[in-house]
Amino acid sequence: MVAVDERTPLVLVAGWRGSIESVAQSLLDEETIVVHHSLDAVEAGLVPRTVTTIYEGRRIQHIGVLKLDHGCVSCALRKDLLPLLRQLHRRSNVSRIVVQLDPQLEPEALAWAIEHIVVSGMVGYIDGPAARDVRIEGVVTCIDSETWLDDATGDARLTDGRTVAQVAVGQVAFADALVVSGRSDDGWAQARLHATLARLAPGAPIQWGVSAGFFVDRLLSVISPISRRGAIGDVFEPLLRGEPPLHEDCGVALFEFTADRPFHPERLHDAVEVLLDGVLTARGRIWLATQNDQVLWLESAGGGLRVTSAGRWLAAMTADELDNAAPTRRAMAALTWDERFGDRHTSLVVLAHAADPAEIDRALRWALLTDDELGASEQWQAWPDPFGRAHTDPCGTSESPYAETDYRGEERE
Repeated sequence: MVAVDERTPLVLVAGWRGSIESVAQSLLDEETIVVHHSLDAVEAGLVPRTVTTIYEGRRIQHIGVLKLDHGCVSCALRKDLLPLLRQLHRRSNVSRIVVQLDPQLEPEALAWAIEHIVVSGMVGYIDGPAARDVRIEGVVTCIDSETWLDDATGDARLTDGRTVAQVAVGQVAFADALVVSGRSDDGWAQARLHATLARLAPGAPIQWGVSAGFFVDRLLSVISPISRRGAIGDVFEPLLRGEPPLHEDCGVALFEFTADRPFHPERLHDAVEVLLDGVLTARGRIWLATQNDQVLWLESAGGGLRVTSAGRWLAAMTADELDNAAPTRRAMAALTWDERFGDRHTSLVVLAHAADPAEIDRALRWALLTDDELGASEQWQAWPDPFGRAHTDPCGTSESPYAETDYRGEERE
């Protein structure tokens, strides 16, 4: 017998710009409720919450204001949204929940919170994450065709240190479906945008144009069965999700850089400049000579780049740690295992929109160790390491969906 999932379906509607409210409200019906938290005044400790329902054919809005001790997105989620999702699940007249995300929110961060942050102290409820009661049916990201590429390739920063590009790129990369608003008479610009979206969110159905008669429910119905639907990826999974086009189109190219020797830290520090000019995003695993036991995760968006720790290489683990490593990771590592260096490697996926992939490849290969350096591993630890700066999250808790790991490398303006 197939188990029935009795959790309430949840749709997340995100976007830096675009028809976010129109898309969310289009899903409203007698059994669907729309929830929206505005973060415009979060730094002042105020988060207005709007809950929209339909009763006897009338659209009704319930508005309240959440007061926080300090402006923290994580606190807003823990104190109000996550408990609210669990409460709405129990309402007999609610068969679906739609969360209209504030433009500053990345759907991946909220999906992580739904799955991992424990909601406790609710009378009549077993302590646990909101995922006990809701499941993400789909993530719909809205973009403005006239501004998105500029937002996704710029270097403007938000007050919490994230870049606008990081948010705009992350919202699309995590999407199961896309809604593109705005009209352009520039056929080349639209073709270029389509080429970019097809590589950043491969397989995601796209609704071009928003009109009075558009149907988001129809868009949700054609989401691929293998779409992530809120699932958080692992850094050791294949970097190319789905089946993105690998040929160049309108100057947009997606390609992979791989290496079986480590980077020299100072040369890599210089070389990463190539990922900040004409590159929409780059992401992947880094092997750095001065941190030989650590897997480093590199991620860029527009003019911002960060390097964080992603744990230890299998070759550096103890026997007990190996026993706890994911079987799929161990199986994949066994296919390319090196007698000296084990599973250590570099693998990056780069999405370029105005850069030459050959130039990027050349710059990154220049940063790898030479044969002589590779043979002098006893010297590696003595080299200066620009990626060795420690970091402590401002909130002092790993529960924040925006918290870095306990290591943070260079973050470049």
